[in-house]
Order: sequence, then C-alpha cells, then structure tokens
Amino acid sequence: MKTIQKAALTLLALGVAFTSGCGDRHSTKEVYYLISTNTALPYWQTAAAGFKKAAAEYKVTARVVGPDGYDPQAELAELQKAVAAKPSGILISVADAAVIQPGIDAAINAGIPVITMDSDAAGSRRLYFIGTNNLEAGRLGGRRVIEKLGGKGNVVFFTIAGQPNTEERLKGFKDVFASRPDIKIVDVVDIKGDAYAAFDRTRELMALTGPKKIDAFVCLDSASGKMVSDAFKRTNATDRELLAWDVNQDTLNGIKDGTIDATVAQKPFAMAFVGLKGLDEVFHSPPKQLNKDFSTDSFSPYPVFVDTGTSLVDKSNVDLYIASAAEGTK
Repeated sequence: MKTIQKAALTLLALGVAFTSGCGDRHSTKEVYYLISTNTALPYWQTAAAGFKKAAAEYKVTARVVGPDGYDPQAELAELQKAVAAKPSGILISVADAAVIQPGIDAAINAGIPVITMDSDAAGSRRLYFIGTNNLEAGRLGGRRVIEKLGGKGNVVFFTIAGQPNTEERLKGFKDVFASRPDIKIVDVVDIKGDAYAAFDRTRELMALTGPKKIDAFVCLDSASGKMVSDAFKRTNATDRELLAWDVNQDTLNGIKDGTIDATVAQKPFAMAFVGLKGLDEVFHSPPKQLNKDFSTDSFSPYPVFVDTGTSLVDKSNVDLYIASAAEGTK
C-alpha cells in the first residue's frame, strides 16, 4: 500500500512539475515588436490593443513603435533599432516594400522571426503574412460602387501610392470596373499619408459639373474618409457616393448621418493578436533554417497567408459595429 501511495505521489509531483513547466514557458524577458507607420491613427491603436492583449495573455513584453505619420524611412529606422535590440520576434506592416524589405531580410538573417501584417513584402524572407485579402476587398468595394452608380459614372480614388495593400485594393476595383466601360476612373490621388490632402482635393473636384462631375469618391486608406466626408458637408452635397475604408468612429458616424454610404471593414485587432501568438510559436519552436523560402516548401509549418476577413458596413449593420467598438474599448 505504501508503495502504491508513494507511486501516486510521485506521479502527482511529476504532473505538477509538468504543468508548472508549461506555465513557465513565457517570460517578460521575451520582447515582441509591432512596427508600423501612421501609429496615431485609430486603426493602429486598435492593432496595438490586440498586440498588447496577446502579450498580456502570454505574460511577455510588447513594444509598439513607428512614426506617427506615413514615413517609410522612419519605419525602416525603427525596424533597424528593433533588430539591434535582438527581440523574440517582429510583426511589421510594410509602408513601402522597396524600402522595408532589406530590413526584414536583415532581421531574418540575424535569427529574428518576422511576420508581416496589414501590408506585405511578399518578396522578402518574412515567414508569412497576416491580414486582409486586399484584392478581394477591392472587388467587394467595386461591386458596391457599381451598384450605387447604376453601372455608370466618374470615380476618384484616394490612396497612398507604393503601399502594397492599397495598390492591391485599387487593382481589385479596376478588376470589377473592367466589365463596366461606363465607369470611368478620373483620378487616383496620392495623399502621401496626409489626410488633409483628400479634403483639399475633394473641394476642387466637387466644383466639376456636367460630364466631368465626380459621382463617386473612394478612399483606400483609413484616414481620408472623414476628410472627404467633411468636404461633402461643407458643400451640402447629397448626390455623391462616398466609400470609405475601415471602421474608425468618425467613419461609422458618417454612415449613421448618411454622408458616407459604406466602408470596408478590416480586423486590425485580430491581425496583431494572431501575429504576436504566431511569433511566440516560432520563437519557442524555431525551424531548423529561419531564412529559407517557406512558401515553396510543401511541408512548411507556416501558412503563406492568414486572411483575417473583411466585410461591408452600411446603414443596415453599422449599429453592430458601433456596439462592437464600444465593447472593445472597455
């Protein structure tokens, strides 16, 4: 009997030790970086919240860095600083692939796992991409514009040129418009990360009349929707279509008051939340070779792309998103 009791106690002790070992897998000494541009935008504040939420669950350290405005060179500088700090992993949104890719490859070569989110650098050595299927998101928006215009009209886009995600969104719109020859893209305005440029250009475009009248304004970035909406309000415009991007509170309010027809919603919280957990898995179970091209490996432990999903928000469902935003900020 004593032998059985002793064996049982030994097994219990081993079970406790095993459980404790699993619990001790993480440490605040493990540091993970989220790097982006335009960090002052609500979109990136939501992403930061997701990143920090995952860090809190794992009891690791999260650092969110990047320039307040759109500045790829400043983002590269932040990436280089992060690499020098030798963190456990880096999650990065790529403002300009040509600028940022060398920094990503340098991080991988230094043995630091890198995952991209929101905007990708597909030609880099990053492990994989987490975010929106931006091509399909553009097609979703394009179908909405065609529906609202009845298949005919002049369209202007506001974008950030050179940013991979906005370029893919624009291509998605063009794909859908290709079958509608009466939809004309009049201009693609590069706001260069300055949302006020969208306000100024909209004021100019609103003056066009007759065959040159702009029937739809489409914003491919998170910030310019409010600026275009404000320009509409200044001129009391009610006969123009405005499609925004993301679910900032100002955008949701614009849908409620009828200034904005709809917006394409992404999931930045989920992108960053899943991103940190993905980096943690790589850090604790690293591959034999970090700098290989996993996209060409049929037995790769990593996906090429994790689609976090998109949806169209309009008056029919905007209250659900407003309620979700209120819950998420508690």
